[in-house]
Parts: sequence; C-alpha cells; structure tokens
Amino acid sequence: MSDSRLAKDHGLRLDSVDDAMVLIASGVRRCVFTLDDLGDHFFDLRNQVAGTVFQKLINYRCEVAIVVPRNHQLGERITELAREHRSHPVVRFFSSIEDAQRW
Repeated sequence: MSDSRLAKDHGLRLDSVDDAMVLIASGVRRCVFTLDDLGDHFFDLRNQVAGTVFQKLINYRCEVAIVVPRNHQLGERITELAREHRSHPVVRFFSSIEDAQRW
C-alpha cells in the first residue's frame, strides 16, 4: 500500500455515502481529499451526502482532510462548514494540500 495520504493515490473518491464505506473498508485511516476527489454534488447540502459521509467517517474514526481553497466558489454555507471543522478531531478542512498533509 502506498504511503501517500492523497485520496487519488489510493483510487478513492467521495461521491456518495457508499464511497465513505469504501474508504473505511480500504484500511486507509488518514486521507486527504481535494475538490477533484469529491462528487459534483457532494457539497449540495440539500441532498445530505456530505453530512451523512462525515457521520460515517466520525463513527469509524477515519480521519479525513478536505482541501477547499480560499477562493472556492462553493458558497458561504460551505465556508461556514469549513470554519466549523477547522479543529474537528476526524473531519478537517484546509486551504492547501500541504497543510492537510501536515495534520
């Protein structure tokens, strides 16, 4: 298995709740996801995918860093979500891959 913590290096994506279970089953305990590794509708808060995925990751203690650049176009609610998860023990948001990997 690769020493990389980047989701793409493990062939991992988060498009759905099922993908969270694939991540958990993969044995990768710490992983960094960029926006390219997330489904187009992952942050559509109406479909509850992000919240359900986050709860699965929390339940299984699978640590995930999500990189959302400061200049993202995802809206204020995602900015607020990222702020709330700055110091979360399992799901954290970072503005750069380097900061996410250091965590």
